[in-house]
Amino acid sequence: MKERLTKGWTFGRVLYVALGAFVVAQSLIQKQWLGVLLGGYFASMGLFSFGCASGGCFGGAQQVRNGHASSPSNSQAMQEVEFEEIKQ
Repeated sequence: MKERLTKGWTFGRVLYVALGAFVVAQSLIQKQWLGVLLGGYFASMGLFSFGCASGGCFGGAQQVRNGHASSPSNSQAMQEVEFEEIKQ
């Protein structure tokens, strides 16, 4: 848990925490309790690196987890495909 809080900070995580904290503060000032929950959720996503703040919300062959790009396993490695043209 300590490693999740201290390592792998990206611009996206900082943005989630900052905007979430801003929404929480503004919601508390205006006594909008649903906004506190919403801002708290986004701030916790950035703080604890889960959901989209962890960088795992995009598709593709490589996904970034905790600041390291994960490569496909040996069984999923890309293989060279050869095509043969058939004329009729």
